[in-house]
Amino acid sequence: MLDIRKLSFGSFVDALKAVAEPTRLRLVLLLARNDLTVSELTSILGQSQPRISRHLKLLVESGVLLRYQEGAWAYFRVSDEATMSGLVRTLVGWVDEGDPEIRRDLERLESVRADRARRAASYFASNAGHWDRIRALHASDAEVEHALLDALGTRRIGTLLDIGTGTGRLLELLAPRCERAVGVDASREMLAIARTKLDQAGIANALVRQGDAYHLPVERQAFDLVTIHQVLHYLDDPAAAVAEAARAVAPGGRMAIIDFAPHSLEFLRAEHAHLRLGFSDESLTGYLEEAGLEPVSIQHLVSKGEQTGELTVTLCIARDPRLLVADDESTRSIQAS
Repeated sequence: MLDIRKLSFGSFVDALKAVAEPTRLRLVLLLARNDLTVSELTSILGQSQPRISRHLKLLVESGVLLRYQEGAWAYFRVSDEATMSGLVRTLVGWVDEGDPEIRRDLERLESVRADRARRAASYFASNAGHWDRIRALHASDAEVEHALLDALGTRRIGTLLDIGTGTGRLLELLAPRCERAVGVDASREMLAIARTKLDQAGIANALVRQGDAYHLPVERQAFDLVTIHQVLHYLDDPAAAVAEAARAVAPGGRMAIIDFAPHSLEFLRAEHAHLRLGFSDESLTGYLEEAGLEPVSIQHLVSKGEQTGELTVTLCIARDPRLLVADDESTRSIQAS
């Protein structure tokens, strides 16, 4: 369960003061729907960049918004701290979207979204060929997703972190079962596609941010589930990436790794930047154990297509044992008394 803390009196007042100004409220209404840049906000509101920047600075200082960098671009979003986010979304829910000025802002936001979608589609079209070739060699995405859902069970996921989120497919799949979902990827182009797909799916509780697998831009011990889907074979130090991912797992949380079993398809290394030709079960469980996690299940998905067996997908689930240890100690204490 999420630990929802109350805001201090001063923080609460600062947030209300920050939002209680027409332009800043319009900014918050927009950023509650999408992460946006200063230039995008300037075009939507029709105000100067210095003016918009001043308002954003005040909203960030009050804790209402967060600013983060992706290369040369700075994005803004509503704070992902649960209490502040809840306050902001409650306030946003009370605003009449039928107001002419608000309606005009939202129409211009749709124009920004459409432009993003066009750029994302162009990038995907020019790069999708090699993804389709690789997909033809292994179990279908639908099979892998079904196996993942089965392995995770039906219990609700509080917070999700998807490392190497790519086009955001796992966010789409799992966000409906989460309170909050975060996707991290090093590629701005991939993040643009992910944002577009989340927009189109109407998923409001998921966000994406730029970062690399060795230095995750997220809080420690904060996620009930961490996923690493088809990422490790691109990395020169997968053990370090698993260790970094484990630092984000909450006590009692879980990690799911999906990657290829060992294979000999050298063209993937030569043409598609795969640094590792798959991982043995022993390698994956070793990475997890070294990171302090406890492997609980491992399964292999073999393609049922014409090219059966060329690539086998491995799905490995591990859990953080710290909560289990605490429960055991509590049980022993009760029994002793």
